[in-house]
This record gives sequence, structure tokens and C-alpha cells, in this order.
Amino acid sequence: MTNQDVVMPDIIATPAAMPGRAPPFACRGAAAAAVSVSSMRVVVSAAATAAAHVPTIRPCASWVVEAMRASSPTRTPAAATADGKKKQQHPSALGGFEQIAAAASGKHVVVFLDYDGTLSPIVSNPDMAFMSDEMRAAVRGVAEHFPAAIVTGRRVDKVQSFVGISELYYAGSHGMDIKGPSCSNAYKALMEKTKSTPGARVENNKFCLSVHFRCVDEKRWIPLAEQVKAVLRDYPQLKLTQGRKVLEIRPSIMWDKGKAVEFLLKSLGFDDRSDVLPVYIGDDRTDEDAFKVLRKRGQGIGIIVSKYPKETDASYSLQDTAEVMEFLVRLVQWKRRR
Repeated sequence: MTNQDVVMPDIIATPAAMPGRAPPFACRGAAAAAVSVSSMRVVVSAAATAAAHVPTIRPCASWVVEAMRASSPTRTPAAATADGKKKQQHPSALGGFEQIAAAASGKHVVVFLDYDGTLSPIVSNPDMAFMSDEMRAAVRGVAEHFPAAIVTGRRVDKVQSFVGISELYYAGSHGMDIKGPSCSNAYKALMEKTKSTPGARVENNKFCLSVHFRCVDEKRWIPLAEQVKAVLRDYPQLKLTQGRKVLEIRPSIMWDKGKAVEFLLKSLGFDDRSDVLPVYIGDDRTDEDAFKVLRKRGQGIGIIVSKYPKETDASYSLQDTAEVMEFLVRLVQWKRRR
């Protein structure tokens, strides 16, 4: 088995000008990965690739559809999971803002933000998921006062065009930039396979693929899931995950939004420091990887954006993008007062 290159020339788009803030420096990875400062290339060894989970495609698409429904509610979901465990309603990050401020006192706050469903509403056409001017102003205020990054499944160039703030760091494709033709070939196959499903939309995020079903009738979800799984049978190096109104196909390596957060913290020089408080805000299942990292560190605050109780590793919740904007504005006001 040969090494697999994970290339990061645009995984992190750094701020063009950040007065008083030193540029990020390359971190020293574990034995399984080496980071080159000049090329920003992470080479994942055969051992790391072998350790990654390559899921077996199950014969039935029911598990995919169940996950699609769970992550994309069209109705108020039940308060309990299938095993009877009660879903928890987490305290509001707005109502608990003073506790968050107290935890941040005397620390360097680093802000991580998802894009879709967090800074912009979920819309039927993903190419029209624009931020409001008010949200952009709130995010710009955050970037002026804190190191801040957008961590998204989108391509870096696309989300940069949506946000339009040069002071931010951007981590695209779930913080992953994989060198290789696999996703490109799979993209063509998915386009051909899903064209018979009205409303299905395949988006090429360069190093991961998104099959949006926001405009697909729920009765067609099972056939669509079967179509996607049929394509993946020819690409065992890719794995299928679920997001909010989207099926996502990514390389089967150990990299996700949680790894991206760890990489960014190291690159910014904030790793292994007790005076840092990472704050991550996101609405999607893929954001759970970041919440888990913060919980495992015992340092940091995860905030899930959801109107409904969910099983999550986040500590607080915000109901929608309007509350996210209010929280960001209050965070900037708190910093200015200090």
C-alpha cells in the first residue's frame, strides 16, 4: 500500500491582512502524518489510511434514509431516540452568555463557524445560500476581534465568495484537500446516476461531493440513496456520510471537521495551551466531530444550531441563524468592553 497525499494548498485560506496577528505556522503532526511548511501538504501514511474506517455498503438503503430524515427534519422530531434515550435540550447560548463570558475571561477566544444553516439559512438551491448584510457585519466584527475560521463542506473559493471577508481563515471540504482523481470520477458517475431523480443536485466540492436532496420528494429518498450507494460500490476508497438535506461522499481517511479544528489550533499556535477557549458553532451532523474534539480536550464550547432537541456533544444551543448573529454581536460587544 502506498502513501496517500492529502494536499492543503487551499484547505486554509489565510487572512490577507490581520493587523497585530502573526501568520499561522505549520504544526508538527503525529507519526502518521508529516506537514510541510512550504507546500502545506499532509502525507497520510499507509498505516493511517489502513486505520481509517472504510464502510461496507449495506444491501438496504434504509439506514441512509433514516439518517436523512434524522438530520433533515421536515416535522417536529420525537423527543426520544430509537433505543429510548431521551434527546436533550441544551441551554441557550444567549441565555447562558454570562457563563460563556466567564469561561472566556482571561483566555484567547478562537471562533469556528459552519456556513450553511449557521451563517446562512438552508435554502432549496445551495448556490443561493447567501448571508445577509447584517450577518456579514456580525462575522466581520468577530474576525476583527478574534482569530476566526469558517469550517465548511463547501469548496473554499465558493464559501469565500459567499462570505467576502478577507480577515477570516477558511477550511473547505470539511477541512480536507485530497490529491487524486477519485472524487472527480465519482462526480461524473453521480451526475449520470442521479439525473433521473427530480430535484437531486450533485455539487463538486473539489475534495468531497455533496448530493443535495432539499428539493427531492421524500418518497424518492430511498431510490436516490440506492443510486448513490450503487455508484460508491465502484469507489471503495470513498465513504458516505449524511448532513442536513445532503448526502456527502468523502475519501475514507481519518479527517473531518474535528481534525480541521485541531489542525487550525496548532497552526495558529494555540495547541496545548490552557489560556485558549475555542468556540465552535454549527448545525450539521458533520459538526459533531468538532464538538467531540472540544469535549475531549475539556476546553472549549460547542454550540449547536437547532430548533429541536438533538443528541449532540455540544454544550449550548442556538435556534437559528438570527440567534447566531445575536450571539456573535454580543461576543464582540463583550470583547470591546474588556
